Amino acid sequence: MLLSEQAYRDIDREIAKYPADQKQSAVMAALTIAQGEQGWVSTEVIRDVAAYLGMPPVAVQEVATFYNMYNTKPVGRYTLTICTNLPCALQGGTQAAEHLKRTLGIDFHETTPDGLFTLVEGECMGACGDAPVMLANGTHMCCRMQPEKIDALIGALKESA
Repeated sequence: MLLSEQAYRDIDREIAKYPADQKQSAVMAALTIAQGEQGWVSTEVIRDVAAYLGMPPVAVQEVATFYNMYNTKPVGRYTLTICTNLPCALQGGTQAAEHLKRTLGIDFHETTPDGLFTLVEGECMGACGDAPVMLANGTHMCCRMQPEKIDALIGALKESA
């Protein structure tokens, strides 16, 4: 087994939410748990989740590659996803993305040499009124991300690393 005992207990808790013959319905939750522990979902993790859920690995791979919340390649400790859709772009999202690229020295879908940051271009995050918006590690919504707020966030994340 590839994951920790706690991860499998967490997956079992998700499986229990479905009828016994439909445990594959927990595939998204299982991938989320695995990614939370491993940082990304490797081919080995996908095979392990598939075996645990009694699914063909290709079916789990299809889920992992269809949804953009799963990282199928290694990422930095912090993933910064900036929205560049039209409402955010009109409110400075494109400039915020360019500032992030310059500050971090990377482009979209790249990771800083120190392994701390991965930069991702995101789709609408449903917070157009707070544009430009950014997600840190897929869970922390950051609003009105002007250069000074971006710099403060990056500094705080570096300090906590």
